Amino acid sequence: MARETLRDKVAVVGVGACSFGENWDQSPSDMIVDAAYEAYADAGIEKPQEEIEAVFTGSIYSNKGPHECSDALKLFHKPVTMVSNYCATGTDAFRCGVMAIAAGLYDTVLVVGYDKPKDRGVSGPSVMMDGVRDLPKTPAGWFSLCAATYFDKYGASREDLGRIAVKNHHNGCLAPKSFLKREITLDDYFKGRMISWPFGLYDSAAQTDGAAAAILTRRELASRYRDDPVLVKGVTVQAGPNPQKDPGNDFLSWKPTGWAAEEVYAQAGVDDPRAQIGVAQVHDCFTLTELLTYEDLGFCEKGSAKEHIQNGTFELGGELPVNTDGGLKTFGHPTGATGVRMIYENVLQLQGRAGERQVKDPKLALSHNIGGHPTACGLAILGRE
Repeated sequence: MARETLRDKVAVVGVGACSFGENWDQSPSDMIVDAAYEAYADAGIEKPQEEIEAVFTGSIYSNKGPHECSDALKLFHKPVTMVSNYCATGTDAFRCGVMAIAAGLYDTVLVVGYDKPKDRGVSGPSVMMDGVRDLPKTPAGWFSLCAATYFDKYGASREDLGRIAVKNHHNGCLAPKSFLKREITLDDYFKGRMISWPFGLYDSAAQTDGAAAAILTRRELASRYRDDPVLVKGVTVQAGPNPQKDPGNDFLSWKPTGWAAEEVYAQAGVDDPRAQIGVAQVHDCFTLTELLTYEDLGFCEKGSAKEHIQNGTFELGGELPVNTDGGLKTFGHPTGATGVRMIYENVLQLQGRAGERQVKDPKLALSHNIGGHPTACGLAILGRE
């Protein structure tokens, strides 16, 4: 099948999200209900039991499987599927929903991504890493190796990472459902405690609880729900080797991001991402991850990210705004929810509903997750009708 045959067959007609944070007063079911019912209202769905034909949900920490979502929403007598692909889980659940509709199995489906790691007593990394052969044993330790290598080869510095943190904190202050609403300066950044050099406190995403949802339907049915649907131009998830065991890894890029970009750009008909993509949400588990992603996605040439950071290319008023809602840095990273939260933001941006953080007239919006074990990348491109 030609890559481009997926394009424009599926529409997003409703999105929703709960507030992300340390949601001690909410159960996973509460967050799922908040996100899904906002999406229902956004799509004008009053009888979800009749209109939703299938549910695709993604979570890492649920020990109840897909039943947690079906029980919360009382969506019975229909298929409910749970997807797990570590940090790419939300994008993968979205991909499964898109493929099911494009294949003609269903007319309308619900996608829900959620996680509640704070109830597990997690205050730091949620990854269980054991065994001396896979050192460093934390995500910060692993990505800091990439940062040191990149600094040495291309002359970037902690100040460049700090500018990404400042940008994302600013954007997060404009997003009503973000967790960290605090402007920071470069001086604040350098005063933050060190985590794993060169990463300090403000380089690292928080750990939070959260849920997000999206309603998908066939393009020809989209007008039943709203007059400004957003179309799925492309979506993919690509797997790759464990970078710590890959002899071809140079610590300067994320291989699956490049592979996924090639695939999703072909699906969406994108041949100049810097010019064609109007807004992007990328996986900033660390500031360095966002920097590498600029280059891996073709937003700028390899080694040139620091110049674009200094020139404001990826700021709200820049040529290609990135992480307009503050990203993982200010929403935190409830793993299964993150990819769908990015879809939520991109739909709002494409429909002109993003308020103070609204980007000027975007035609295409990209979302990007790295994750999976040992490694993966999920990408989705949405566009206006």
